[in-house]
Amino acid sequence: MAQHLVVLGAGESGASAARLGQREGYTVFVSDAGRGSEQYLQELATAGIAVEIGGHTEAELLRADVAVKSPGIPETAPPVVALREAGIPVISEIEFAARFVHPDATVVGITGSNGKTTTTLLTHHLLHMAGERVVAGGNLGDSFARLLLDHAPQDIYVLELSSFQLDGIVRFRPQIAAVLNITPDHLDRYNYSLDAYADSKLRIAHNQHPGDHLIVLQDAKTIAPARRRNPTRAAVTEITPATAIQGSTIQVGAQTFALGTGQLRGRHNAMNALFAVQIALQLGVSAEEIQLALDSFRPAPHRMELIATSDGRTWINDSKATNVDSTYFALEAMTGPTVWIAGGTDKGNDYSPLHKVMGDKVHTLICLGLDNEKLKETFEWVSRIEECQSAADAVQLADRYAGVGDTVLLSPACASFDLFKNYVDRGDQFRASVQQTAG
Repeated sequence: MAQHLVVLGAGESGASAARLGQREGYTVFVSDAGRGSEQYLQELATAGIAVEIGGHTEAELLRADVAVKSPGIPETAPPVVALREAGIPVISEIEFAARFVHPDATVVGITGSNGKTTTTLLTHHLLHMAGERVVAGGNLGDSFARLLLDHAPQDIYVLELSSFQLDGIVRFRPQIAAVLNITPDHLDRYNYSLDAYADSKLRIAHNQHPGDHLIVLQDAKTIAPARRRNPTRAAVTEITPATAIQGSTIQVGAQTFALGTGQLRGRHNAMNALFAVQIALQLGVSAEEIQLALDSFRPAPHRMELIATSDGRTWINDSKATNVDSTYFALEAMTGPTVWIAGGTDKGNDYSPLHKVMGDKVHTLICLGLDNEKLKETFEWVSRIEECQSAADAVQLADRYAGVGDTVLLSPACASFDLFKNYVDRGDQFRASVQQTAG
């Protein structure tokens, strides 16, 4: 008799897990407390998979042999509690998909508080340009399950992994795992414990074998204690930016790579490159192939994205910087007079670490949000502070105050939900306004 799979959440990862389960012979039921997404509901209907929206029918959930929950659903959600109390395993889509990967394939897992997306995309680019059969996804783009459904079998899967996804693993094992950094984020899901959040990140290495590799940032404050609490059998490589980054070059083992010939700007992207290059070298890519790929890489939209203009100023869309740590690295990368656009939904931010990287570079702060008082009070020493409530107005103000040779940096340090659908919407509106104003 076929096993019964229940999927909580009818979004991208839920719909993909449901379809993968169907392909692998499960009977499948999808349940979403909300309205679901029209796109994915249609996808499930086309596949003939039963779905309920607007609530959960407990009797239907408890028919499961195994349940997959979307990463946004917390452990404390009533359906998750009910399933666990009934002794039904509740796992993540990452865990479920990993059970159907070809045993000869290599899985690369990349996690961290900041830089996951760029490092994942750069790793994929280095491998793809070297001729490897590789796809990337997970917490970006296509879910792991969708990669298995909609792509031909690959030799390498490069996965961006969030702590929420890692919370739901049981046997998931990446042959190469990377922990880029750990800084406070999403602590409301971890009882406001940084240790608990760090332990979640280190789960990436729980199932690694002695022949596997774990690459971590050398960090005595957070990562080293988390490693002691979460021992691994994998070989461990520590990344030490203080000695490995020299201006616009990075040193990985005996090899030196130039970043100034491409579009990887700033120390944070140099750190991302250290991890990506280390992974590529471990997978047999030559130093020559890596350098050519570094030269041709283009960062993803909304992540220190350089907007092409012809007005003599540099406009950068870093809308993905939704926390202070990300904005710290963006401001650190500024080398001249800067107009900084920041603000949005404050997540209890402590902005004080930004003072030392701002120096006298930021001559104008444009606060883009409904409530800007905290930003204004923290940075009252900046010579000019303006407020607005739309991307178009922010660009008009920046156009007024940025001189030739200046940089205009959108790096909000805040979530976007006060004025925008999400960080993508914020970045798209900013880019469109810049192109109209300064293009």
